[in-house]
Amino acid sequence: MPNRLSAPARARLTSPAPRSPRRTRPFDGPVPILAAALLWGTTGTASSLAPAGAPAAGIGAAALVLGGALLFLTDRTAWSLPRACRAGERWLLALGAVAVVGYPLTFYPAVTRTGVAVATVIALGSAPVFTGLLGWLARQGRPGGRWTGATALAVLGCAVLVLGPQLTGGGAPVDPLGVLLAALSGLSYALYSLVAGRLIAAGRPSAGVMGAMFGAAAVLVLPVLALEPHGWLATVRGAGVVLHLGVITTFLAYRLFGHGLRHTSPQAATTLTLAEPAVAAVLGVAALGERLPALSWSGLAILAGGLAALTLPTRR
Repeated sequence: MPNRLSAPARARLTSPAPRSPRRTRPFDGPVPILAAALLWGTTGTASSLAPAGAPAAGIGAAALVLGGALLFLTDRTAWSLPRACRAGERWLLALGAVAVVGYPLTFYPAVTRTGVAVATVIALGSAPVFTGLLGWLARQGRPGGRWTGATALAVLGCAVLVLGPQLTGGGAPVDPLGVLLAALSGLSYALYSLVAGRLIAAGRPSAGVMGAMFGAAAVLVLPVLALEPHGWLATVRGAGVVLHLGVITTFLAYRLFGHGLRHTSPQAATTLTLAEPAVAAVLGVAALGERLPALSWSGLAILAGGLAALTLPTRR
């Protein structure tokens, strides 16, 4: 009896059964990034505990020198990465290093001018927007609907958190220069997150990418540390602040962040790090005596909802 089945029908019968869609596991990407954000949330509070007279830029430079050196020296792939990279990737590494330098040199002065909670929220609230726009301009794809909705919800929560004291009449006026510096730190963070994500997606090791970028940034920021007054580093309190910022919020946090970037897009990663303002706000209230009205606490709840929308497993 002749075979009356068409070629497409025979192909469907002989081909293996389709596999069920894979799911992105939270512990692959979102959880390490959220853990890094929790560590970053202590940055503003720790820097505010530095000795009186410690320059804000000097604090950021000292933390970057220590953390960047640790990231570079503790991973051998960071030593060989610049030689292994192509010419275009070397330029990306250089751009990422410059962006890494820009973050502490703008964020820590913003903290001194606007306070821990406001500076952190503006910096991290603007970063996902910058990341989405820069990624789109770099032709890395238009952000998806889920990211757009979750980011809008998270940024709304940040805005309510920041503006809560002003809307209720209980907050101090916001310093315009401090707001600008915080936004620039958000742009710097978005830029080096995109650079790291692109290199990791190209197959480069995450620890090596972070180590190479932060190691180069540590060298670039040395003149800032040398020019700023550094007598405060010899005090127990000053050394303790730098140790915390360098080891915990730079070395450990960026190791976690780099691992998470291997399984998460830079756009989603920067949105997930909006958990940092929540930690910073709670620490500002608990440790520094800052006050947040009920409206700001509701902003934290909105922010948590946006983060949860990105953290839940998705089909891919």
